[in-house]
Amino acid sequence: MGHWFTRNIVEPGKLPTLLALTSFVLTFLVTRTVTRLIRAGKGPFKNVSSGGLHIHHVVPGVVLAVIGGFGAVGSGRHGLGAAVFAVVFGIGAGLVLDEFALILHLDDVYWTDDGRKSVEVVVLTAALVGLALSGFSPLGVDDLTTDERQDRVTFILTLALNFLLVLITLVKGKFRMAVLGVLVPFVAIVGAVRLARPGSWWSRHFYGRRHRARARSRIRTYRHDKRWTKVRRRFQDLIGGFQERVPGRGSTPSDPPS
Repeated sequence: MGHWFTRNIVEPGKLPTLLALTSFVLTFLVTRTVTRLIRAGKGPFKNVSSGGLHIHHVVPGVVLAVIGGFGAVGSGRHGLGAAVFAVVFGIGAGLVLDEFALILHLDDVYWTDDGRKSVEVVVLTAALVGLALSGFSPLGVDDLTTDERQDRVTFILTLALNFLLVLITLVKGKFRMAVLGVLVPFVAIVGAVRLARPGSWWSRHFYGRRHRARARSRIRTYRHDKRWTKVRRRFQDLIGGFQERVPGRGSTPSDPPS
């Protein structure tokens, strides 16, 4: 196991990425646990305020992400400095993305349905970094042989084709598939071939006079959302604690802690 770790993680310079991903996930989980305890009025934890101003944990998160990011750029991929700054960056990124919805809406939506976007972004980020750590390269570059990489025409055509598939998937209103398709081209192929979601750019421009395609798109989207929305919400509830209700507070959202 130690030899495998050295050969596949340490020698290729992937250790900082692994440390950043680990600290990112752990920070998010610890932060969510603390916020849930504060919301329930349990434990020694309390919101952090200064002069009546609530300090959201995205604030120290931004500071740590900046320090860790600049430090990592200057440290390279090997050595103690790279490892330390990777951990600092992972902690900062975890704190920032835990309040991604707050940044997006410029409002305290931490415990609302809009706040679920934070959990979704964290899971998607962890998945993408995990894929990259496993050896997946953007736009299918890792699928090319050494000879194909040296052939500039083949190399450029492969990148262009995969980028086009990702772009089509995106304009069809399938954001998650488009993002995953950057690292896994097969996902982008599926997204590009299937019908667009209603209201997407593709649907508005190409289904305007195709009534059957528009109707099939709506039916497929309805069936897909009916099948997977509940599953996704339960997963988000399990991680983010959105299903929890504080006695005496009803469904009123509370301030997230620092």
